[in-house]
Amino acid sequence: MDAPTTTPSAGSGSDGSDGGGGWFTPRKAPAPQPPTTGSGQDARQEEHRIPEPRQAPSEQQTQQPAPPRAAETPGPMAPARPAPAQASPDAILVRRTMEEVGPVADRVTSYFYALLFVRHPELRPLFPAAMDTQRDRLLKALLTAAEHIDNKDVLVAYLKNLGRGHRKYGTQADHYPAVGECLIAALTQYATTTWNAETEAAWVRTYTTISQIMIDAAAEDELKAPAWWMAEVVSHDLRTPDVAVVTVRPDQPYPFLAGQYTTLETPWWPRIWRHYSFASAPRSDGLLSFHVKAVPAGWVSNALVHRARPGDVLRLGPPAGSMTVDHTTDSGLLCLGGGTGIAPIKALVEDVAEHGQQRSVEVFYGARTNHDLYDIDTMLRLSQSHSWLSVRPIVDQQAHLQLPDAVREYGPWNEYDAYLSGPPGMIRSSIDTLRRIGIPGSRIRHDSVEDLVAAAD
Repeated sequence: MDAPTTTPSAGSGSDGSDGGGGWFTPRKAPAPQPPTTGSGQDARQEEHRIPEPRQAPSEQQTQQPAPPRAAETPGPMAPARPAPAQASPDAILVRRTMEEVGPVADRVTSYFYALLFVRHPELRPLFPAAMDTQRDRLLKALLTAAEHIDNKDVLVAYLKNLGRGHRKYGTQADHYPAVGECLIAALTQYATTTWNAETEAAWVRTYTTISQIMIDAAAEDELKAPAWWMAEVVSHDLRTPDVAVVTVRPDQPYPFLAGQYTTLETPWWPRIWRHYSFASAPRSDGLLSFHVKAVPAGWVSNALVHRARPGDVLRLGPPAGSMTVDHTTDSGLLCLGGGTGIAPIKALVEDVAEHGQQRSVEVFYGARTNHDLYDIDTMLRLSQSHSWLSVRPIVDQQAHLQLPDAVREYGPWNEYDAYLSGPPGMIRSSIDTLRRIGIPGSRIRHDSVEDLVAAAD
């Protein structure tokens, strides 16, 4: 799949860092003082200097956090736990800043990267040639953190995933302060109305907290996993002129759960990472498969569909995403897969089958035309092998009925957990439909929609 199965990650979960070197970037020299924008600014910057990160916890001190439910993953479409009744003082100040710079967000992020590259020109080769997507991701990461600053469970889960993902860029703990100072300098430049010493102090505290969570997560992950995996393409099955099933063999064991996704880099576009969902449950032979749809002007997707061949070597980031099956319950699964979003749905079905559970699984496979039902034969074979599985293809052009509306025709779904995977628009409309028919947000699972948008090429 050419994007996360559902968000955040975002996408998603997803992560806001899949398009290049990341916004916490290595540096080789101490960071200079940020530029001043008015009298007294130097004194305020010295008073609110971003501290050096503390030492990461030891192996004995760290514990692997349990994967959060997808409904708890941050992102504009991912339901979160209720925010505190009264926002903290730092949260109020940080959000005010983000509201002010929102209309000029492109200028803020451009200024930030220009400042970083001017002070550290040796870092420019670490980033992708085109910085547009990278600039968008910086803002989205900041907006997500600001939105959930008082919701610690959501914020920590999001930042831990971000910290682990940044390992593949070579990010180290001592790189964070320099980036933080450039970030604050950019905000100082553009938040002319809301910025003052109190606001700057709030941002320093917030950034210090954010960076420390990411540093600790990366250090913990380093004890048990590589920063990336090399993976050789072993088969390339062109299902349609623009959809391919790509199967790879990692150079070492790659642990993941059905329903998760990874980030992938091709040799033709270095430093460009994109989300792809695993198209099967973990296999005994260790192979990994992905469904990729080439999109217009899509660098990575077009390379994988039209250029990749057996023998080519790709790079994989760590697994991510929380759209996984809870095997401690016997609730039914209502699965909506649109386009290549059927890939992780297939993985979930295989996961249920491997656990030997006789729980009802209802799959709605959405497509615009019959041509787009490229994996329908596989899904129908699975339904013939398992009496508890039902597969319903929904073709828009035939029924003049979109996938969410078709789901509403069946049911009731009160006792089902819903799993959504596909284009962002499909996920948004499906969430609205499922909530209207009585499925609570806590039982609707998907990864970040914002990651879907960012990873669409």
